[in-house]
Amino acid sequence: MSVDAMGAGQTATLKRSLRFRDLVLYGIILIQPTAPMPVFGVIYKESRGQVVATILFAMVAMLFTAYSYGRMARAYPKGGSAFTYVSKELHPGMGYMTGWCMAMDYILNPLICTIWCSKAAMNFIPEVPYIVWVLLFATLFTVLNLSGVETSAKINAAMAAGLGVVIVLFVGAALRYVWHLHNAHAGFYLLPFYDPQTFSAHAVFRGTSIAVLTYIGFDGISTLTDEAHNPESSIPRAIVVTCFVTGVLATIEVYLGQLVWPRGLAFPDLDTAFVHVAGRAGGPVLFAIVNGALLVATIGSGMASQLGAARLLLTMGQDGALPKKFFGAVHPQHRIPRNNVLLIGAIVLAGALAMSYQLGTELLNYGALLAFMGVNVSSAVRGLRAEKRQWLPSLVSMAGFAVCFFLWGNLSRLALIAGSAWAIVGIVLWIVRRRTMSLTALGAI
Repeated sequence: MSVDAMGAGQTATLKRSLRFRDLVLYGIILIQPTAPMPVFGVIYKESRGQVVATILFAMVAMLFTAYSYGRMARAYPKGGSAFTYVSKELHPGMGYMTGWCMAMDYILNPLICTIWCSKAAMNFIPEVPYIVWVLLFATLFTVLNLSGVETSAKINAAMAAGLGVVIVLFVGAALRYVWHLHNAHAGFYLLPFYDPQTFSAHAVFRGTSIAVLTYIGFDGISTLTDEAHNPESSIPRAIVVTCFVTGVLATIEVYLGQLVWPRGLAFPDLDTAFVHVAGRAGGPVLFAIVNGALLVATIGSGMASQLGAARLLLTMGQDGALPKKFFGAVHPQHRIPRNNVLLIGAIVLAGALAMSYQLGTELLNYGALLAFMGVNVSSAVRGLRAEKRQWLPSLVSMAGFAVCFFLWGNLSRLALIAGSAWAIVGIVLWIVRRRTMSLTALGAI
């Protein structure tokens, strides 16, 4: 990373070279422009075909939360995480629980990537059983991370550009396909928004709680505070704009996807449904292009997220939140948390064989929505504590909390039970840690 030229005896600082549009582009790359494609089938099933409505509702919820993230990023430019915001504004214990739920998200991300990669690979070579593909991808992610292999920013940018080309190809093929539909009536083009034959408010809200996955990652922009021009203004605006642009792109993709796929026709495979939509719009060639592009992108995401999870556990181990001897160890040669990488690899392998893609997605959203609720409340509290109380910003943040809480409550019962079990384990660890620290302090007196 480049640094500004500094005078003798001065400390080098990061170069403030990122403009507003650079921040937005980074956010879109982080989220991925094809974000709704892997989860399209699950949302379609749960919303009873109202995928566009769920994407738009989820965008509203995320825009409220993006506003709160922007306010908190301005207040804590060096923090850049829900853990920091909640700890500083509310309570360290609540911050710990936010971090604990984020840890679940980090672990689940490579798990659902493994499931999706395995399903996508089966589209190319169906003769190889699912269990073999799971073993292959779980091993691949683990081995590459043990070797210290990381994807560079240039590779990520090139991958995002490639996915952009894939979107253009799909949009072109879908428009051509829809143009040649001779029996389409005017109401046909509104069905992706509202289908009176299948509409159910509960189903739409269930789908929306899953569609949140489309937007996860926008908060990563806050980590670029030290490299942005005028970060107090550009970071908050970039977070909100990234959310909005993601929502627009996602809406276009799923809208055309629903027009292409006939209502009532079952997908050959729910987890890779959008790939089959692309095949219907553009034939075998587009099927292969979309399937291959999403497979490569998901491999990169799975590998990076596994290492990110390992590093998060390393931090928790070094801070004493987890046993330091195991979780806080770093391999001397490759300089990576080897124990954590192996542990997460084992969890990914077992989870991908025992868990569905949908359950993994809902569990990930369980943790994300809890973190979003924490950020919204933190933003609201900060506004009310200000010397001149900021009522309107606080009301906007509380609206974000209410929407996220509502969506969180619409997750499946199994996801709520499993996610709550994870939270309870975190609470127990927090209590044990506090008591251990108290006993240690007493023993030192």
